[in-house]
Amino acid sequence: MTQHTGGQSGTALAESPADGPMIRIEDLHRSYGTGAAAVHALRGVSFEIPRGELVALKGRSGSGKTTLLNLVGGLDTPDRGSITVAGTELSGLGEDGLLELRRDRIGFIFQSFGLIPILTAAENVGVPLRLRKADPREREERVALLLSLVGLGDHAQQRPGELSGGQQQRVAIARALANRPALLIADEPTGQLDAETGLAVMQLLRAVVRGEGVTALVATHDPQLLGFADRVLELSDGHIVEHA
Repeated sequence: MTQHTGGQSGTALAESPADGPMIRIEDLHRSYGTGAAAVHALRGVSFEIPRGELVALKGRSGSGKTTLLNLVGGLDTPDRGSITVAGTELSGLGEDGLLELRRDRIGFIFQSFGLIPILTAAENVGVPLRLRKADPREREERVALLLSLVGLGDHAQQRPGELSGGQQQRVAIARALANRPALLIADEPTGQLDAETGLAVMQLLRAVVRGEGVTALVATHDPQLLGFADRVLELSDGHIVEHA
């Protein structure tokens, strides 16, 4: 699936087959520490996520949800097993290939928002496009479209400190969509929000999956939000338990 160009970090991303799953995980293991003190976060995890689905990942605190998201997003490396994202097997990628994957195919949404305080909402959304050296006119049009999509078209020039928590998370979602990713990875995106705002953000993610044609893997501890998912995966004792 992966096209090899040689060198430690010179592996190119494979073309993503339209009919294959967005995520394929096979026999994934990840431990921290050694000996009796080792923590086995993942023990032989295997699952697939089709394209265009919003999948919720649940589990108690410390169950390995963040570990799994970091592995799928290429931010961490498994001890054993394989991860394929959008047709590319991650173990075949060096650092340059992983950077390209994260930049071009994956959008990240975090509980802490991760916005740059001195930048306006529009400037925050435009950061990924600047890193990609997109044409300024294309960048401005994409930023305006995304802020409109998340309902913040009138807040483009406000800085994060001038926005509510829910509005900041909406800016973060818009930023995650800037480079038209195939996959959104969200780690407790409503964790800092009140219940009503959290529901609104989850509704937005649901609408984004449908409207933008992306796949989303969303970790959440809130049982009220699981109803927005097409499927629920639960992490328990390092294993995945699938729910309807």
